[in-house]
Amino acid sequence: MEDNQPIPAHENERVLSLAELDIDYSGLKDNFKDLTELAARVAGTEISLINLIDSYTQWSVASHGLDVDQMPREESVCQHTIMGERSFEVPDLSDDDRFKDKFYVKGPLELRYYFGLPLEVEPGRAVGALCVMDSRRQQLDPEKVAMLRIIADEIVNRLRSYKAIGDLKEQVKKVDETRKKVAHDIRGPLAGIIGLSEVISQQGQANKLDEVLDFIAMIHKSSKSLLDLADEILSDDQAKLKTGDQYFNMLVLKEKLLRLYAPQAHGKEIALHIEVNPERASIPFPKPKLMQISGNLISNAIKFTPRGGSIHVDFDLLTDVSSQKLKILVTDTGEGMDESVIQEINQGGVKSRTGTAGEKGYGFGLSLVKHLIEQQKGQLRISSTKGRGSRFEVILPLD
Repeated sequence: MEDNQPIPAHENERVLSLAELDIDYSGLKDNFKDLTELAARVAGTEISLINLIDSYTQWSVASHGLDVDQMPREESVCQHTIMGERSFEVPDLSDDDRFKDKFYVKGPLELRYYFGLPLEVEPGRAVGALCVMDSRRQQLDPEKVAMLRIIADEIVNRLRSYKAIGDLKEQVKKVDETRKKVAHDIRGPLAGIIGLSEVISQQGQANKLDEVLDFIAMIHKSSKSLLDLADEILSDDQAKLKTGDQYFNMLVLKEKLLRLYAPQAHGKEIALHIEVNPERASIPFPKPKLMQISGNLISNAIKFTPRGGSIHVDFDLLTDVSSQKLKILVTDTGEGMDESVIQEINQGGVKSRTGTAGEKGYGFGLSLVKHLIEQQKGQLRISSTKGRGSRFEVILPLD
């Protein structure tokens, strides 16, 4: 492995920790804007960024002083920050062989100074970095570094909090599902009781059985109240299903993926098409890990598709009486794989390979995808022909 391509010792566990956070990279700017501004003020630098790094990409989820959303992982300085040290500093980027030819050093930005702190959600597993940068050479004193560490800790605390809130919402959803089942279970017998009481009531009126009629009226009234309660529970559950932020539909998923990955495809002049079944496009379904699974498959396709190629992503909902499944189909016109590589992926591991435009490989993207799919009891089917592209089909239960 080249020196300018650092890989943490526990990279597989690191990217898994990031995936478990289940983060929408496009939706965090407002949540962290205050911390990036504070970091820049503390350091006295022009720029401050919060970067999360997956297998392929550095995502700038919040920024101050520089409007940037993403860059290839191998182009970043922060990939060195996540190697496990307490901090990473470069006094002059233009005087360092690893960075002097990067676009942010040579280009109009002409950045010089860099200081970064790893964001560890678990010991030894940095999912990204807080960094400050400047066009002038800098030297941070220990007091400023200590204050930046406090800010980095707060970033990690917020990331953990969002994860905890998501887990709590998932538990609430499960409780709601139990409540809905109970409501369904009581609704049937109650409806039967009400129907029976109406029949008896009619017979009682014909035979003038006053005491029986009074008793049946009480049964009917009580059962009707419980039935109304069951209906209220069910209707409330449906309302939450339509508005809950733990759900996607295929239109929302398509929009988010295009926003994140269209710039990567455009950079290689690759046509990225994402299609959804229009008849089921607005049906809500649970969203955990869908961005991570879909995003890694798209990033992998971009990496191994040559300039001028194309990638097609198709989403569909497969439904029957008792279940709902999401079908994800990613096809590309890339370099393809032979059977040995496909077997290696299916066994949960794959060696690093260089992309069609010289992109550095880290070897963990597809193994992460397979892990996440299996975690949700889904299926992954791969077909490919060397030199003629690849096809990845994912079936995910949405129970």
